[in-house]
Amino acid sequence: MERKIKESGNHDDDFNAIKKDMLRKPFQWVAATHHFSEALTRQGMDLLSNACYKGPIHYFPDYEITRSITLEKHLVTTGFLRLQQSKIDGMNINGDFKEIHIIDPTTSDKTKKDVFAEIMQRNNYHMDEVLVVGDDLHSEIKAAQDLGIDALVYDKYNVHPEDIALPKINHFGQLATFI
Repeated sequence: MERKIKESGNHDDDFNAIKKDMLRKPFQWVAATHHFSEALTRQGMDLLSNACYKGPIHYFPDYEITRSITLEKHLVTTGFLRLQQSKIDGMNINGDFKEIHIIDPTTSDKTKKDVFAEIMQRNNYHMDEVLVVGDDLHSEIKAAQDLGIDALVYDKYNVHPEDIALPKINHFGQLATFI
């Protein structure tokens, strides 16, 4: 897909910015933000909707710390169902979560905010009992804020400004302070 995007010229942005966003954002968001042509967006959707990753994936070493946390954990992620599930399987983290929710924008209009609200309702969680930990200020962090849930930014590579008004960690060992 990277080659197709680069060679197509059917976008109006710097390829390095596109590539950076592709690593962290859903394809649909990248296509809209970088003004991909309709044809390029369709090609990407067709390619990625059937993609999957085969083999092991190594998560950040500090993730191991989260396995010792005995609180109920839920994973909420957005992306193509088959690809996201293959990444979860590749990291072998299925058993670390009470529930795993993959929001596939090609098949669902749900947002992370919707899923967080459903999780809270289904499990009878009060918003004071929930902490959303995420790396995307405009996705899960915003969804948590919109629902009045405490949020914590996991910023492994210090990509978010120091002046954000939320607590931020760059290592899961720092999580214990907030739970």
